[in-house]
Amino acid sequence: MVNTSVNPYLDGNFAPVHEEMTAETLQVIGELPPELSGMFVRNGPNPQWSPIGQYHWFDGDGMLHGVRINNGKATYRNRYVQTQKWLAEHEAEKAILTGLLEPPQQNHLGISGNTANTALVWHDGQLLALWEGGAPHAIQLPELKTIGEYTYNGKLISGFTAHPKVDPITGEMVFFGYSLVLPYLQYGIVSAAGELLWTIPIEISTPVMMHDFAITENYTIFMDLPLTFRPERMQQGKAMIMFESDRPSRFGILLRHGDNSNIRWFESPPCYIFHTLNAYEQGDEVVLIACRMSSTSVLDFNAIKDPDANIPRLHQWRFNLTTGAVSESRLDDMAGEFPRVNEKLLGRQTRYGYVNKSADTPVPLFAGIIKYDFSNKKSQVHEFGQGCYGGESVFVPRPNATDEDDGWLMTFVHDETANTSELLVVNAQDVTAEPVARVLIPQRVPYGFHASWITDKQLQGF
Repeated sequence: MVNTSVNPYLDGNFAPVHEEMTAETLQVIGELPPELSGMFVRNGPNPQWSPIGQYHWFDGDGMLHGVRINNGKATYRNRYVQTQKWLAEHEAEKAILTGLLEPPQQNHLGISGNTANTALVWHDGQLLALWEGGAPHAIQLPELKTIGEYTYNGKLISGFTAHPKVDPITGEMVFFGYSLVLPYLQYGIVSAAGELLWTIPIEISTPVMMHDFAITENYTIFMDLPLTFRPERMQQGKAMIMFESDRPSRFGILLRHGDNSNIRWFESPPCYIFHTLNAYEQGDEVVLIACRMSSTSVLDFNAIKDPDANIPRLHQWRFNLTTGAVSESRLDDMAGEFPRVNEKLLGRQTRYGYVNKSADTPVPLFAGIIKYDFSNKKSQVHEFGQGCYGGESVFVPRPNATDEDDGWLMTFVHDETANTSELLVVNAQDVTAEPVARVLIPQRVPYGFHASWITDKQLQGF
């Protein structure tokens, strides 16, 4: 078991839970809408054993927390993603592999470090647990049972981003993988029927941490940002991964089925982007909306002197495909991350966007949900309340809805004072109101990363 310490990511509600449980007939405060039927699943790091050396939040073993909702009732279960690493360490009853903050070790056992702890995607009738350094893991629903690595019949030859994009019209899933060795970036597409069609290299000069990207109806947008990997830095006693403030940010735009020969690169001031909200085409321009930081000290907390570092705010970029001009503008002064939209409009212009409001805390916590109305340039905030912090808020459309924001926002929220967790269901058309339902979870749900909603029809295989 994990021994908590002064490390903030092993303490409080960042600390792991170890019991895998199933709980029926959860208590609900308020009322779950009768037409809300499906399963909310969230991924996140949950170390099985005390780590070797220093621990970073990104290191923990993946654990899925799922709430199944049907007929106004809810059940809960949580399960580890049983990766190769998890299975080997489970058998050894101790940690075997070191984490991101430790020097690379000689892995004589050949165990993959894939923790499958970051995000989830539903595609071609299958839920996949994702980690950008390796293959997805297939998950059986509603049991949250790990089926195993998902390599598209052995065709997957690259890493696989934690943030693939599923086109809501074509059903294609667009993905990329980055690497510390050549080729530093590879790009691929999975058909709506689940066939990996191709993977091609995209040329960039230096290996970078590329966590996310974006698609429009016709284009794919890569972000070559100055958070670089340089192993030679370790010989100087520095971090292998570091933000290089003298390098510009580069955005590569290519037709979705294009290749490296027709990608166009646009430059803007140095920044880092963990997550994009959306992108779309407007006349001669491609518009990108994302949470921008002036710099980041994600793996080297002593490296950044900029007081604005690590503070993400919603920004917009416009790339003119005719003139080559680039414009960048801040959309809000309020800090926020984990942006989402109604995914039925992914890659198309949306009126609304949803971002988690950052709390003023030393560690990344969220104090509420910001709803942006881009048409009226206004925003509203749903506050979680004193001492309450939440995770990524997923937009769940109401069945047969005609309005873009007709649905609910769902997220896990933890009450630090009571040390209790719940699933919050908020009316997306009235975000400042009290939640329509609070589903009380019978055990603590640690802070984590990304979530997905799987509809009842998808669960039933229709």
